[in-house]
Amino acid sequence: MTVPGAVLAPHAEEGPTATGHGTQGIDTALLGMMLFIGSEIMFFSGLFAAYFNVRGSTSEWPPAGVDFIQPVPLPLIVTAILVLSSITMQWGVWRIRAGDRRGLVRALVVTVALGVIFLFLQVYDYYVLVVDDDFGIDSGVYGTLFYTLTGFHGAHVFGGVVGMSVILMRAMQGQFSARHHIAVEAVSAYWHFVDVVWIALFATIYLLQ
Repeated sequence: MTVPGAVLAPHAEEGPTATGHGTQGIDTALLGMMLFIGSEIMFFSGLFAAYFNVRGSTSEWPPAGVDFIQPVPLPLIVTAILVLSSITMQWGVWRIRAGDRRGLVRALVVTVALGVIFLFLQVYDYYVLVVDDDFGIDSGVYGTLFYTLTGFHGAHVFGGVVGMSVILMRAMQGQFSARHHIAVEAVSAYWHFVDVVWIALFATIYLLQ
């Protein structure tokens, strides 16, 4: 008989040798996240394919009348922020694997904060491009592709921040341990995916001329 609320109860403290997940093989939650990431890889592959298809069929890129978006300073700054957030997220995974719950909480706080900063700076970048540079989603095919690619990625970053916030609240309640932290691993995998996608976007949109 299952005791009500047992799933949400904090795990007991464990010794340094209590590592692993307590299960054999891959956990279904982690497998579900891997399958979801696989579908997202196909989604972004379609967006990248559309970008390169349009670029390859256009004699001049960017099209006449549209200036190339410079990678510095703001795009480079937000790239560094997202890469740093991926490092702090992985640090949190390492800490909970070692049974360090406080370390996990601290890493999640920093990672969530960096994710929010990234979103804020992306919105600010949009504002500057639209207001100061008169470059919007209606600025030809170049503008449409730019805002579609970066906008969908921003939506995924927002989803990642929400997911990490939920994990953070659970971590503050002591719901993760060295043996039980699959949810942390799953969210970490998603956040690393978001980071890799942005690096590919940065190279494609800002560096390839």
